[in-house]
Amino acid sequence: MPPKGKQGTKGKKQIAEENKATLNFYLYVVSGVNAVYYAVWYFLFWESFTTGAIIMSALSAVIYFASLQFMQSMGRAHYHEGQLVDAGIDLNMESGMAEHLKDLILLTAISQGSSLISNYFWLLFLLAPGRALYMLWVNILGPWFMAPPVEEQIDEKKQRKMERRMKRQQVIR
Repeated sequence: MPPKGKQGTKGKKQIAEENKATLNFYLYVVSGVNAVYYAVWYFLFWESFTTGAIIMSALSAVIYFASLQFMQSMGRAHYHEGQLVDAGIDLNMESGMAEHLKDLILLTAISQGSSLISNYFWLLFLLAPGRALYMLWVNILGPWFMAPPVEEQIDEKKQRKMERRMKRQQVIR
């Protein structure tokens, strides 16, 4: 059962510590997946390490690097004379940009690790642009295209006022 009342807020120090722990966790995930992936490829599949696998491995490395750097820049704490001035953005906040970056890192790790079983698992990368298009439609394009015309949004009071003005103009003519 969830606690009743208002959710407590986090202090700057707690946010800075949690950001550091989150970044370390995802760095360990990336390092672990890459260590296993390259060790297995080197010892078991060296002959079948094709151009496609090299390109996909390089793409994975770029995604890992970009995502981790972006998360690090978002969650960077700023100190002045030993005092914490700004803790950065909370990387564990729900529905934040960091949540999408964490999902991207996990999707990349899953597709890279499972590609050891079959190269068709690289197709899991297609889930990322699919989700991006879905979010674009749900949050931006859908409401914009499906919004009712502006004329229908006039409330009753304004409608009656406009009708009275129209009647007055007809009486004057």
